[in-house]
Amino acid sequence: MRIKEIEHAQLAMPPGKESEAHTFYEGILGIPEVPKPPNLAKGGGCWFVRDALKIHLGVENDFRAARKAHPALLVEDLPALKTLIKAAGYSFNTDEPLEGYDRIYVNDPFGNRIELMEPLAN
Repeated sequence: MRIKEIEHAQLAMPPGKESEAHTFYEGILGIPEVPKPPNLAKGGGCWFVRDALKIHLGVENDFRAARKAHPALLVEDLPALKTLIKAAGYSFNTDEPLEGYDRIYVNDPFGNRIELMEPLAN
């Protein structure tokens, strides 16, 4: 027996903020929103999926943002994404360098930390 891979990452969000999630995850990060199964949709939240990349946002009534724990997403053209993030009114920051990567951190509309990483060319 062994664990094979992560099927999806789930982050929390406050109730009634699906539109803000859509604007950030699909509009800025470019991950399309897909319908949740009807039996799960009644609880709110939303799913964003492109190929094997799956991020689910689930509603928590007593929501608290994940400020340290975070998903790390591999990206293409991080400079262009930085420009898009700034143009949308978000800010990002950097951390200690990680060999082999250019990376930044951005908070989603709810304060959840997201790491965006691009491998450096050799």
